Amino acid sequence: MKEALCVILGGGRGTRLFPLTKERCKPAAPLFGKYRLIDIPVSNCLNSGFNSIYILTQFLSESLNKHIVRAYKMDAFARGFIEVMAAEQSMDDTNWFQGTADAVRRCMKHFNNPSIKYIFVLSGDQLYKMNLTDMYDYHKDKGAEVTVACNYVDPGDISRLGIMDIDKDSRIRNFVEKPQDNSGIEDLALEHNEKKQFLGSMGIYLFNKSTLIELLEDDKKVDFGKEIIPEAIGSKLTYAFLFDGYWRDIGTIKSFYEENLSLTDAVPPLNMFDEKWPIFTRSRFLPPAKIENTCIERGIIGEGAIVLSSKIIHSIIGLRFRVGSGSTIEDTVAMGCDYYETFDEMEEKRSKGIPALGVGKNCVIRKAILDKDVRIGDNVKIINAKKKDNFDGPGYYIRDGIVIVPKNGVIPAGTTI
Repeated sequence: MKEALCVILGGGRGTRLFPLTKERCKPAAPLFGKYRLIDIPVSNCLNSGFNSIYILTQFLSESLNKHIVRAYKMDAFARGFIEVMAAEQSMDDTNWFQGTADAVRRCMKHFNNPSIKYIFVLSGDQLYKMNLTDMYDYHKDKGAEVTVACNYVDPGDISRLGIMDIDKDSRIRNFVEKPQDNSGIEDLALEHNEKKQFLGSMGIYLFNKSTLIELLEDDKKVDFGKEIIPEAIGSKLTYAFLFDGYWRDIGTIKSFYEENLSLTDAVPPLNMFDEKWPIFTRSRFLPPAKIENTCIERGIIGEGAIVLSSKIIHSIIGLRFRVGSGSTIEDTVAMGCDYYETFDEMEEKRSKGIPALGVGKNCVIRKAILDKDVRIGDNVKIINAKKKDNFDGPGYYIRDGIVIVPKNGVIPAGTTI
């Protein structure tokens, strides 16, 4: 394990997740009312026994940087580290990272520990639980130079992923990056679980360090999926590691919304209740949630939340979030708040016509995402009354029919959206 370094790509702009990425990069997006997306790959590394981790950051990285520093403090005797490696200018290059491969290339000079023989390259914005040790052992047993983690995907999802063709020994013979339809790749389909599926790249790679250095020597290659992996197939021993577990790429508002709410299912697709495989995050030492005379149907209530005489249906209420009496919150993700307001502070805000943090009294909120530190006044209805699919309104956005109130957003009392 000491021979492997984990490099997590955390600089994603996440334009399709706007407005959740208006003030943060995609890996910093709050998740499940408690975590952030970056906690998933970091936890996979740590639970797998890999504790030498660099997180490469670039776009709107302040929130992510603070979270990493506050959440992950390695014991001095663990001989590991979890460190942020930000995009930096040099005398040779003053540009931002131009892509995933370019980011790793420009940081390779910092991966100079001679004991490191293998390098994992992981995405910072995916949901999955995977023992990376299995992939590591597989890579070594095969004598591979490059190993690509693959997941079975339905035909409707192939346009988002690189699609693989493998031989009987799982060596990759062909790689098609994000095909727009099945034309030309029908022969790559496999029978799995009694239906036709394809092998899609998970964006999780394991390289021999010497191989990665060689593949990155050409400064013109900027992306792993489009350039590095297709080249490696023709010149290096490149194998597919088949992962048949839950895996999701959080790329859109709709997928972010649906995967968050999936945790309220009776049997969630991602088991967050496994004591042997915890999801690590920042310890905040918050009090338990306070719930008063409230009906909750398939809900998750975060630490420190205060819910007063309300109805919560198929929703997530995040850390420190406050819900006023008489309100109904349904099919909604409320990310929580970064701090509490005192009663005096709330009264002072109200005297100026500014709602308190959280949701006020007698509100109805359905199919929405409420970002951090929002202020929803009394008697507000967020119900997408005009049934818009996509719309930009005053203080809110609608994407895929989901109403989003951005971070620090304010919706005055009596508003109907």
